[in-house]
Amino acid sequence: MTSDISVPAAETQAAGAQGEAHSTASFKALLLGSIGVVYGDIGTSPLYAFREAALAAGATATDVSPTAVLGILSLILWALIIVVTLKYVIILLRADNNGEGGTLALMALAQRALGANGAGVILLGIISGALFYGDAVITPALSVLSAIEGMKIATDAFDPYVVPLTVVILVMLFGVQSRGTARVAVFFGPLMCLWFLVIAAAAIPPIVNHPQIFQAFNPLLAVTFLTHHGVIGLITLGAVFLAVTGAEALYADLGHFGKKPIQAAWLVIVLPSLALNYLGQGALVIANPAAIENPFFLLYPDWALVPMVILATIATVIASQAVITGAYSLTRQAVQLGLLPRFEIRHTSEAHSGQIYIPRVNRLLLIMVLLLVVTFRSSSALASAYGISVTGTMVVTALMGFIVIWKVWKWPAVAAAALIIPFLLIDVTFLAANMLKVFEGGWVPLALGGFVMTLMLTWRRGTRLLYDKSHKQEIPLTDLIGMLEKKPPQRVSGTAVFLTSNPNFAPTALMHSLKHYKVLHEKNVILSIEIAPTPRVDISERVRMEELSGPFSRVILRFGFMESPNVPKALGIARKLGWQFDIMSTSFFLSRRALKPAAHSGMPRWQDHMFIALSRSANDATDYYQIPTGRVVEVGTQITI
Repeated sequence: MTSDISVPAAETQAAGAQGEAHSTASFKALLLGSIGVVYGDIGTSPLYAFREAALAAGATATDVSPTAVLGILSLILWALIIVVTLKYVIILLRADNNGEGGTLALMALAQRALGANGAGVILLGIISGALFYGDAVITPALSVLSAIEGMKIATDAFDPYVVPLTVVILVMLFGVQSRGTARVAVFFGPLMCLWFLVIAAAAIPPIVNHPQIFQAFNPLLAVTFLTHHGVIGLITLGAVFLAVTGAEALYADLGHFGKKPIQAAWLVIVLPSLALNYLGQGALVIANPAAIENPFFLLYPDWALVPMVILATIATVIASQAVITGAYSLTRQAVQLGLLPRFEIRHTSEAHSGQIYIPRVNRLLLIMVLLLVVTFRSSSALASAYGISVTGTMVVTALMGFIVIWKVWKWPAVAAAALIIPFLLIDVTFLAANMLKVFEGGWVPLALGGFVMTLMLTWRRGTRLLYDKSHKQEIPLTDLIGMLEKKPPQRVSGTAVFLTSNPNFAPTALMHSLKHYKVLHEKNVILSIEIAPTPRVDISERVRMEELSGPFSRVILRFGFMESPNVPKALGIARKLGWQFDIMSTSFFLSRRALKPAAHSGMPRWQDHMFIALSRSANDATDYYQIPTGRVVEVGTQITI
C-alpha cells in the first residue's frame, strides 16, 4: 500500500537558501571539522594504497625496483594533484547547488539548466547515486580491516583475531549510529589532525636517508612507468586509484563546511601529509624491500606499533562514519527527488537538520559490510573490489560538471569541453584500469550498484505510471467545487486537510469522503507538497496559499530536496499568513492505496512486483511528513498497475 502523495520535483526555480549552519561558525572550527569529516576516507588510504600498487607492479619482499617505486609514487602524487586538487578542490567546489554539493545536488543543478532535455542527466544521477552505495559498503570493511591487520606485524599470533575483531568494531560502529554523531564528531577533527601529523612525521627519517625519493614529483616518471609496463602498468594504475578514493567527499560535504575551509584544509594540511607519507613509504621500501609486506606500519618503531594500530583503527572508524552518514544523506535526497520510496528518517540533533539516522539503510549497510569482511578476509583481497564504484561516480560527475560549466556558468561549449575533457580522460582511464579487477572482486560494487539502480529506475517509472493512471480517474477541483455549490452536502464543524500530489484535481480521499460520509467540513484545504530542485527553500517561499470558492482553499508547501518535510511546522507559517486554524480540530485525510499488478502494464511483470514491494515497504506518510497521528484519517482504495 502506498499513500496518495508523491513528490515530483517542482519545475519552477526556487530561491534556495544556502545552509546557515556553517555561516556562524568560525573559520578555524570549520577547518577542523572538515579535516575530521571530509578527509577521513582519503586520509586513511596510505594504509593500503602504495602497498597494493607496488604488489600489482610485481614487487616482492626480495625484489623491488627503485625505478618502479619512483614511477608508482609519481602516479600517486600526480593523481592527488590532478584528480583531487585541480578537479575537485579548485573546479567542482565552485559548482554548488545553492551552497550544497554531491552527485544528486549536481544532477538537480544540471537538470534545472537543461529543462525538458534533462532526462539523460537524471539517468547519470541515478548511476552515480547507485554506485555510491557500493563505496559506502566497501569503505568501512576495507578501512577497518587494513587497520587491524597492523597487529600482525607485532606478532603472527594476532592473525586469527583480525577478522573477528574487525566484525566486533563494525557492529559497534553501526550500533551507535542511532545515538547520532554530534558528540563524537567533536573529536573527529582533533583526532584526524593528530593522524595527519603522525603519518607525516613518521615519513621524515626514511626521506632524509633517501632524498632522491623527491624525484617522484617528476611526471615523466609516471608516464614512463605506464608506457614501459603495458597491461601491468594499467593494473597498477587501478591500485594507484586507491590513493584518491574519498575525493567525492570533498564535494558531497560542501554544504556542511563551505568551500574555503575544505580547500584550506586540503592544501595546507591533508595534501602535504599524504605526500610525505607516500614518499616515506617509497623510501623505506627502496632501502628494505621486505617492508613491502606493510610499508605503512613499518615506518614506525616497535614501541609505537600498538599505539599506531589503535590510532589507525580510530581514523578508519572516522572514515567509515563519514561514508555511512553520507549514505543517509544520499538516501534522503533520493527520496525527496522521487528516486526511492519513503524511509523512516530520525533526526539525531535538534540544532543540525543534516544529522539524521535511517534505520533500514543502517541495517542493510551493516549486513553487506559484514558479508564482505567474512568473504574476503583481508584488505588486499578486498582492495580488488574497491575503486570501480568510485571511478564510475567520478566519470559521471565530470559529465554533469561539463553541463553545469556550459549551461549554468555560461561558458562556450568548446571552452567547457577543453576544461573537463582532460579530467574525463583520466577518470575513464582509471575506470578502465579498475575494470580489470571485475572477476577478482570488482563485481561486488557493480552488482550492488546495479541492484540499487534497478530499484531507483523501477520506483521512478512506477510512480509515473501510477500518477498517470490514478489521475485519469479524477476530476478537476474547480468542477467539483461547482458541483458542490449547486448541490451542497451537509456541513460539519472543523477543518479538513486533504493531501494530494496534484492540487488541480480533487483528491481521492475527498471523493471517497463525499461518497461514503456525504458530509463536508466547514473549511477544506487541498494540500500538496512540492520538492524544489534546490537543496533548501527560503522560509519566505515555504507556503503558497490560494482562496478558491466557498469553503475551499489550496495550500502548497515547498521543501528543498535536502530538507525533511514537516507539515505542522510549515502550516504554522500559513497561520501567520492569515489562515486561521487549530491543529487539534483539524483532520488530515490521506488516501492509502493497495496496488495489484494489472494484466497489461507499462512495465514488465517482474518490475510490477518490485514496485509493489517497494510501495508496501515505504514509510507511512503520517510519520514521514511528521503529522500528528491522532489527527489522521486514512481512506483505502485499490488500484492496478
